[in-house]
Amino acid sequence: MKLFFYELHEGATDLLTDAVLVTDQEYSPEAFASLVLAARAAVVDTFEEDTLVEAIARELERSHGFTYAGDDKLTASMSVGMDEADTYLVETSDEFRSVIAEVDLSS
Repeated sequence: MKLFFYELHEGATDLLTDAVLVTDQEYSPEAFASLVLAARAAVVDTFEEDTLVEAIARELERSHGFTYAGDDKLTASMSVGMDEADTYLVETSDEFRSVIAEVDLSS
């Protein structure tokens, strides 16, 4: 089975959030944009998730069969470092969520 991956970004706030969605159906970028806009319109005034991105991802899961690769579906997480001691299994917790951050280390 071939899988297709789609991503949502929310960067207008201080907390940058992303969502990865997976489906076995391929959508053109324009068709995916239409689905996202419809999902956004359906949830924007009533969502209870922590972020709009997560609410849209869950709506796409409900209405179009996408799988949202959220923390609740995470089986294992590894921290990886150059030294073996910095490579270890990260314990999962209901108290913490994944955060993706882009850092400029050049300065």
